[in-house]
Amino acid sequence: MKPAGYAGFASIPCLLKFWYYSNMSLEEIRKTKIEKVEKLRKAGIDPYPSSSARTHKIANVLENFDKFAQDNKELILAGRVMAHREHGGSVFFDLRDEAGKIQGFIKENVIGKNSFSQFFDLVDIGDFVEIEGTLFKTKKGERTLEVKGFKILSKALLPLPEKWHGLQDTEERLRKRYLDFIFNPESRQIVEKRAVFWNAVREFHVRNGFLEVDTPVFETTVGGADAMPFKTHHNALDIDVYLRISAGELWQKRLMVAGFEKTFEIGRIFRNEGMSAEHLQDYTQCEAYWAYADYKDMYKFLQECYRYVAEKTFGTFKFKINGFDIDLGSDWPLIDYSEEIKKQTGLDVWKASDKEIKNRLDELRVEYSIENRARLIDSVWKYCRKNIGGPAILINEPKIVSPLAKSSPKDPNVTERFHFIIAGSEVGQGYSELNDPVDQKERFEIQEKMRKSGDREAQMIDYDFIEALEYGMPPTAGHGFSERLFSFLMGKPVRETQIFPLMRPK
Repeated sequence: MKPAGYAGFASIPCLLKFWYYSNMSLEEIRKTKIEKVEKLRKAGIDPYPSSSARTHKIANVLENFDKFAQDNKELILAGRVMAHREHGGSVFFDLRDEAGKIQGFIKENVIGKNSFSQFFDLVDIGDFVEIEGTLFKTKKGERTLEVKGFKILSKALLPLPEKWHGLQDTEERLRKRYLDFIFNPESRQIVEKRAVFWNAVREFHVRNGFLEVDTPVFETTVGGADAMPFKTHHNALDIDVYLRISAGELWQKRLMVAGFEKTFEIGRIFRNEGMSAEHLQDYTQCEAYWAYADYKDMYKFLQECYRYVAEKTFGTFKFKINGFDIDLGSDWPLIDYSEEIKKQTGLDVWKASDKEIKNRLDELRVEYSIENRARLIDSVWKYCRKNIGGPAILINEPKIVSPLAKSSPKDPNVTERFHFIIAGSEVGQGYSELNDPVDQKERFEIQEKMRKSGDREAQMIDYDFIEALEYGMPPTAGHGFSERLFSFLMGKPVRETQIFPLMRPK
């Protein structure tokens, strides 16, 4: 028997019911569904119960279908109704949970007229339900659960997009990511593979004796990278603070001072900069520090890390990225910074004047806003980098663009720093860390002059860190890489590989 006062759709075939909804506005559909919620409540049914008695996940049922069916085992499944079809006095419907989909079959003479009417009239596509019954196969071989009882778990008030109409726009997909995950298997795979990726990164570091640490996100002086920070106010201490721009580089070096020999952190970092297919303002990064090691030890370690993670996450070393064929299992050649620039542009960065560099940048149609020498050289390098497929290892970076890296004993003008180059972009770096406090202070002072002259990405002086170095830090190598690597291996813009990217409010 139907709930009192409910006209319902009992006499309307399912297709006509869908037509009815398709000719209603979104607000009208919502109003109709709210009315159904009230009718459920009047019938003594809670449309939003706090728990479910689910006994099995659908994927487990499908894996053991024949055994469960033969044993006539009573099962309780739960999930979202994704489709339903009327067939006489019965309804076939699709039920989907996180990892599986199964057909449900509900028949009036089995479940009872009242329950059948409630299911037919009050359960819509998009609702979460719990169903109880036994398994069988239809004449067409469709694996099905015959419903002996059901329970509404959550009544949806808005309809799911029919056949994904209206969410083809990239911005809309990212804004309503939860709907994207419902209908787009590739997007769901990103979430799953992202978890595998970072778990593999963690696993590789732990297996190699690195201790996972957490370092502050709020800092009074940001350091560890060339980037513009976000600024906020700490009410309790009544001070302005910055969101960190590295995964605790200067903090992890303090741990080296304290006697820890291998540490790493996987965490969120924040940079108040532009957006592109490779750049975001908040993202996940891994950084690690290794005492008594140098940059060569670290790039060998990190190279193996990338291979381990690629194998774990994607099952291959070979990828097609930005038009380049990439094989992480191949040899990674060493590329000299200044030699590569000279080869590609004809510029000798050691001898060229600032004016000559600017002229060459103009000829190459490379935009630049900061005109200090470090930024000019870096702009030339970034032009050259786009032409390198890799995987390759860039070495011998000039000291002027590496304020935290140790100088080479062979040439004090270059540093013991490396960058991993894949598909024309940097996807990781590291160096022999500078542990000379006097040298570090001088380099910070140069960076400070750059900041005062308008370079908002130049690093700040961290006197507390300099003091920590004065207590002595052993020879140390560090590395850092972000989720850009994951997005490259997925073959997607980095924004699309985040679970919920930041969006401008409507």
